[in-house]
Parts: sequence; structure tokens; C-alpha cells
Amino acid sequence: MAIKIIGAGLAGCEAAWQLAERGFDVELIEQKPLARTPAQSSDALCELVCSNSLRGVALVNAVGLMKEELRKAGSLILACADASRVPAGGALAVDRELFSKAITERIESHPHIKRRAEVVTSIPMATADSPVIIATGPLTGEALAADIARVVGTEHLAYYDAIAPIVASDSINWEKVFRQSRWGKGGEDDAGELHDSTALGDSAYVNCPFDEAEYRQFVADVCASEKVEPRSFEDVRYFEGCLPVEVMASRGEMTLAFGPMKPVGLTDPRTGRRPFAVVQLRAEDGDATAYNLVGFQTRMTYGAQAAVFRKIPGLEEVEFLRYGSVHRNTFVDAPRSLDERMQLRNLPNVFLAGQITGVEGYVESCAGGFLCGLLLSQSLSGGALTPPPPTTALGGIRTHLMREQENYQPSNITWACMPSHENRKLKKRDRYAALAERAVRDFSEWQKSNSAR
Repeated sequence: MAIKIIGAGLAGCEAAWQLAERGFDVELIEQKPLARTPAQSSDALCELVCSNSLRGVALVNAVGLMKEELRKAGSLILACADASRVPAGGALAVDRELFSKAITERIESHPHIKRRAEVVTSIPMATADSPVIIATGPLTGEALAADIARVVGTEHLAYYDAIAPIVASDSINWEKVFRQSRWGKGGEDDAGELHDSTALGDSAYVNCPFDEAEYRQFVADVCASEKVEPRSFEDVRYFEGCLPVEVMASRGEMTLAFGPMKPVGLTDPRTGRRPFAVVQLRAEDGDATAYNLVGFQTRMTYGAQAAVFRKIPGLEEVEFLRYGSVHRNTFVDAPRSLDERMQLRNLPNVFLAGQITGVEGYVESCAGGFLCGLLLSQSLSGGALTPPPPTTALGGIRTHLMREQENYQPSNITWACMPSHENRKLKKRDRYAALAERAVRDFSEWQKSNSAR
């Protein structure tokens, strides 16, 4: 039996390593050196095509916690990142060439991993004895993407990200905002669809109200803000129903007021009048610890987003858990397309890992590969699935992949992916420290339990 893994990036190499370390034979199929994606410039494995940073290391950051869990779990990617580390303050940054070289050497020297070069254009035949993992990343080739779309349905495969910012609930100035859904319904979103808002009390939506002068200045600031230019390998095609906020603003001063900022059906309880415009926030998780800015997908730079969006009433000192973005990306609607083992629901024995499942970031891609390798190895060994607890960062990224959403979008790991802390009175820094402490404890117990099996 040999497990085929398509794609030798962060997710593919991590999945291969986890399976090989557990005694399974792996055939790692990579299109290099036969072909490259438009973003790639070398034939090395795990080429970092954007930043060389794997982001913060502190445990009070969700991504820092995830890196620590991966280290403890024997991650190949984290081991090679630590070995090729360069100074970067509070972040883990690497020498790109040394990082890729270290991974390539360890992959090619492992007795249970065989590397093969091939451009895969369709999903290989898979059986219970010879499963397949697809880890081809955000720039999956058109032919393979079309075959995946055939299996999952075209409505469950996207070719680009349109992501709105997410902010921390406890950083919102609640004295300046109000809870209410348009026309008093159970949560009418910008697409006009209704949703149950009972879990959030008065409404599924929080409204940041603007008067006319504030609105016109806000539109001017959006239009004047610095934007991220498309990268050379991107051909971003905007959908009319999901335009970047700055594109809408550029079409006319009142476009946003008739779009995502429309105030119809809303009454500010403090004034008894309808606001001139509103920015609506929608809860990102069941405990409402984080909110996304509805309809505010954007190509504004992170600095511009922080400056402009903090001019929204109630968000003057807001903490951004994730900034908005729009870029080329191929990903499936994981909650609807994948089962608890990250297996395609419509095609048994074929698994997905990494960014194609809807995770964002280097570390999260590595985590996706780790989880896929771990769960597949448990399944092939005939035992029960024992994934990391949902209170951990690794468990949290799995929660993201399984949590059904009306409009599933890729995400980095955030504290909103994990259950909120029992003590709701803790201030932000203390709460994050308590969440990290809980995760470290639960992860340690999980490791002990699994090693005993």
C-alpha cells in the first residue's frame, strides 16, 4: 500500500512526513521541475512565494500557539523553520533557501517517502488500500481544479478569496453601536437572506451608525486609501455580488449607502431615527467573541484598513483578528465538501489538505497537512479518530473546516476558532493567556492519551 500525495508544498510535505513517521509508504507527487505555477521561481520543495515570515511566536497569539503545538507534535515544517530561523523580533522568519533545502533533504532521505515528478491533471484512482491526498495549494492547475469541481459541484469550489476583516468583540465600543436586523427580522444580511439570530439575543447584526458628514468622509477615505496591487500571477475577476468595498466606493459617492451600508429598516434606539448609513457587523462564532464587517472585502493595504476602518463609529480602537483581502485562490467549501477526516464526501478515499480546504497562511497550511496525515493514519490503523481537542489551535483549525457557514471563506487561525474561556470577565490580554494555558494543558493531555494507544 502506498498513499499518493499530490503537491509537495507545506501541507503535502507535512502530511507525507506524518504518515511516513507512522510507518506508511508515501508517494509524493510534485510537478516541479516539469512545471511551475506562475507564483513559483525555483524547483525547491515548500518554496515560500510571498513573505518569509511564519508570523508571531508568542502563545498569546493564536498562530504562536499553533506553532508550539506543531513543534510538540513533531512537525517537519516547524523543525526546519526553527533550524533556518533569521532574526525577526517577535516573529518566526526563515532563510527561504535554507528552509526549502532542509525540507527537501529530509523528505528525500526518508525511507518511507518516494518523490515523483508529474503534472497531475485529474484526481488519481483511489482505494481504501491506496488513498490519495490532494494538497495542491491556492494555485491548483485548471485541469485538476475542474476535476475537483466535477466531484464537489461547481458551487462548492471558488477560484478567489474575497475576505472581510474580522474584529475582536471586546474591542468594540458598545456605547456607539446597536443591535438590530433590518426591518426587525431574524438577521437579514446584505444578500437579503434571513438567518436565525436567537443565539445572539436581540439580533444577529451589530450596527455602526454614520451621519451624513461621517459617511461622505468615510467614502472619501476609502477611495483615497492605499491599495494592494494584484501580483503578477493573479488574474482577479471580481463578482458583482462580492465587489471590494473600494471598487463600490469608486462607482459613486452613494453606492455604499445603497449597498452594504444601506440603513433601510434600521432605527437607532438612541436617536429614534434611521442613520444615514451603517456598517453592519455579524458574529463570527457562536459565542460572539469576534465579528466580521459585512460586505467589506477589500484590497486596501493592512495599514490603510487599520486607519480607515477605525474611523467607523464604535471601531475607533478595534483589534483586527484578520484583515480583509481579495486574491487568487482555489478552495472548496470544506464544511459541505469534506467529512471529519478531511475526505471528500462525494469521492471516498480522496482527501484534501492545506489551502485548498480554506485555510490561510503558511502555518495553517502546515497544520492542515498535519491533521490530514494524522487522521488518515488513525483511520488506516483501524482505531478511533482522536483529533486534537477543539480547545487547542490545531483543534480550532479543524473546527473552522467543519463549521458550516452561509458563505464559507478561508481563514487564518484566530481565537474565534476555539471555544471562549469560561471566565468572561477577563480582559483581552489575560483572556488570551488563559486560552493559551488551557490549550497547552489540553494538548498535553491529548498527546499523553494518544501515545498510550
